[in-house]
Amino acid sequence: MALIVQKYGGTSMGNATRIKNVAQRVKRWHEHGHQLVVVVSAMSGETNRLIGLAREITSDPDPREYDQMVCTGEQVSISLLAMALKDLGLDAVSFTGGQVAIHTDSSHTKARIISIDDAKLRATLDAGKVAIVAGFQGIDEHGNVTTLGRGGSDTTGVALAAALKADECQIYTDVDGVYTTDPRVTSKAKKLSKITFEEMLEMASLGSKVLQIRSVEFAGKYKVPVRVLSSFDEGTDGAFDDEFKQTVGTLITVDEGDNMERAVISGIAFNRDEAKIVVLGVPDRPGIASAILSPIGKANIEVDMIIQNMSENGVTDFSFTVPRGDFDKAVKILNEQVKDDIGATAIVGTSDVVKVSIVGVGMRSHAGVASKMFETLASENINLQMISTSEIKVSVLIKEEHLEKAVKSLHTAFGLDREDGESKVAGL
Repeated sequence: MALIVQKYGGTSMGNATRIKNVAQRVKRWHEHGHQLVVVVSAMSGETNRLIGLAREITSDPDPREYDQMVCTGEQVSISLLAMALKDLGLDAVSFTGGQVAIHTDSSHTKARIISIDDAKLRATLDAGKVAIVAGFQGIDEHGNVTTLGRGGSDTTGVALAAALKADECQIYTDVDGVYTTDPRVTSKAKKLSKITFEEMLEMASLGSKVLQIRSVEFAGKYKVPVRVLSSFDEGTDGAFDDEFKQTVGTLITVDEGDNMERAVISGIAFNRDEAKIVVLGVPDRPGIASAILSPIGKANIEVDMIIQNMSENGVTDFSFTVPRGDFDKAVKILNEQVKDDIGATAIVGTSDVVKVSIVGVGMRSHAGVASKMFETLASENINLQMISTSEIKVSVLIKEEHLEKAVKSLHTAFGLDREDGESKVAGL
């Protein structure tokens, strides 16, 4: 018998038929003798509907009242799933985040979990019942409802798994695992049987939408085994055995040393939400980077890649990227608050760019990975506008029109097209 936390997203809970399907799956797992805590999101589209209602009332909703309203979508889901399970003859109890209780700070709309009281959940499980918990929400020290931000149900699931010391946290979604890259870009993408927390964190931060980044951070911190599964694959329900653990979905886990070192890279991520800004003719003196980026930071605009060119005649060019939605705002701030103050000659930029990244813990033990990436892209006549690296990733900024060609060529160059799924690079 295992203690398993399962999380079902909005697509899985999209209508009454799908909720009944989730109930059938939960019943099959329970019949195998497992203890189950089920975390659910609001029905697909419900959160957006509620947000739209709030915007019809006011353009600037009060954060406390916003949270009080938007969390109701998950409360509908937990009640409906509990009803569906009871209709199947399985005893179930639904809990809001506050009833569990999931204690958070008071940062409405983006609260962070502080602690979880697992007493009610353990009592429910010990009584042979299924516990159903509303994702995305908690309660602060003043008794106010809080929400964890969009995608926060993943974080709820992982946090509960950590608190309960669950054998596994299973995230059910509309894909059957984590792939080497987006299968919509190349049909040769392969599902990974296993990936490390570090790699998944990089993939999530670089544009992969499979898991919410905060949930991966939480899982890595508390070493919670997380498995990504398809809500629509019913072939292995309840079979938590060795074959299941080796073949079903993608397991996100700790770095297993030698077993993980065979792969040079595990995947290729890309992010279309990029825009490039260049501050031309910047005086090359100490503090210039702060003078440029501080006003951007104060406007709550995230800066990603940064490059400062070599100085020539005492001036240089300073380039950085921001989310596309903040491009116009950032350019306006630079023109109004920065350009004349620092003596720059012009502010230019484009949103016709994407970031493509290779990710893998194998980079730590293999030299020449970056050069292989650059050679591959050069052979496709793809110009690199910016480059950034970390211990397990290399990212480049390129024109958006080259995205598909770049991903496909890198996928092939690093051996990810191979049927055995093992990433090898000649000479590495």
